[in-house]
Amino acid sequence: MNLPELKKLAGVGEKAEGSNISITGNEKGELMKKHNIKPGTDEWFQLWFSKPYLTGEKPIGEKE
Repeated sequence: MNLPELKKLAGVGEKAEGSNISITGNEKGELMKKHNIKPGTDEWFQLWFSKPYLTGEKPIGEKE
């Protein structure tokens, strides 16, 4: 393995790929307002802590 590959895997140097927490937070805040979701409710926990890319769970809506 060469140094550039190792740096990429470690997330060192260039900007690491992934989500921007500011954008993600703003999107979730807008969804909270739109759907009248209050902090601490079951819907709030589902919105903020669901992992749709891992489990397929939807952040808003019926729990499957």
